[in-house]
This record gives sequence, structure tokens and C-alpha cells, in this order.
Amino acid sequence: MASILNTPAFGILLSIAAFEIGILISKRTKSPLMNPLLVGIVIVILVLMGTGIPKSSYDLGGSFILFLLGPATVVLALPLYRQIEMLKKDMFPILAGILAGSVTSILSVVLLSRLFGVDIAVAVSMIPKSVTTAIGMEISKEIGGIVSVSVAVIVLTGITGAVIGPGLLKIFHIKDEVAQGVAIGTASHAVGTSKAMELGETQGAMSGLSIGIAGLATVILAPLLMGLL
Repeated sequence: MASILNTPAFGILLSIAAFEIGILISKRTKSPLMNPLLVGIVIVILVLMGTGIPKSSYDLGGSFILFLLGPATVVLALPLYRQIEMLKKDMFPILAGILAGSVTSILSVVLLSRLFGVDIAVAVSMIPKSVTTAIGMEISKEIGGIVSVSVAVIVLTGITGAVIGPGLLKIFHIKDEVAQGVAIGTASHAVGTSKAMELGETQGAMSGLSIGIAGLATVILAPLLMGLL
């Protein structure tokens, strides 16, 4: 057992098993709250806490999964390529929507953090909450945030968007497929995009596009707007 714990196999197998259990629970319960990623995270935490296995042992394999975040994000370009004509047609409204969403995401963190007196280090760490993890981690490092807090907030934001996003679109009667994809992708990055793809190929393509552009916008805007803290 000790030999397995000291290899990447443990972290990789535990992550896969936890996520597969999450998928099973999600299908059985049919509840949006039982998001497979959220369930998988809880299972991994419970296993590590219950067995006393150090996080460092899990990280041997977990780091490999983290490395794959970048390539996995790039794969989202495929549905975008299939909808390239639509992007050309509505380029300016799409870019304006993504930029507005990125600015709103950062300003919401700044304003709410000042309102509730959140510690400056924590507030800075939450600024990249709406960009995908691979980009958000680097932004957090650059602006002096706590990377572990940033990752936790990014995951929570993504899951929240995937869970409540479709419902909010219905409440506010947002029926345009492009607008749906841009809204979900800009607010809740890759996790939200997985839900957008369930809504339709157009939504998935626009959501995937939003991930990259929102990440770029946040890289530029975060150092400028964080001064408001």
C-alpha cells in the first residue's frame, strides 16, 4: 500500500473513481446540486481525511491532472471552429458581452469585499474567480493572491454557474443561443461550458470562446481594477 501511495497512480485513480461516483450519483438523483465535480471533490477530501493520507501523496497524481487542464481547455476550440461563421457574423456583440461580463466579475469582488470588510489577501485571491483554473492560478500569482484560495473559488464559481445558470436563463427569458453561451462561459468558465454543451452546440461553442477571451481580459483588467481594493 505504501508503495502505491508514493506513486502518481494513487492520486490519478482516486480522482477518476471519485468523479465516476459523482457521475453515478448525479444520474441517479437527477439533482443539479449533485454536480459530478462537486461530489468528486467531496469524496476525495473525505477519503484523505478519513484515512489520514497526506495531501502530498495525492498531489503526486493530482499534479498530472492539473497539467491536463491546459490541453483540455484548448479542446474546447473544436465546437467553436464548427460555429466560426456565427462568430464572424456577431463578433462585436459577442466580444462586448464577454468584456462586460469580465469587468462585472472583477468589480463584484472588489465592491463586495469592501462592503463586508474581507481580508485584502482573500479579496485579491477571488478576483480571477470567473476564469478557468489554468489561467486563474497564474493571475493569482501575478497579483499577489493565495493560489489555493483562488482555485477553490474558481471551482466553486464554475459549479455554481453550471447548477443555476440554465435556471437563470429561463427566469430572465434569455433565449438567444449565442447570448446563453456567452453568459455561461464568461461567468463560469470550463465547468459552466460543460453544461452549456448540454444545452446545444452553439451554446457550447460560444461558451468555449468566452473562456479564452474572458481569461485574456481578466489578465489585463485585474491589475488595473484591484487597485480599488
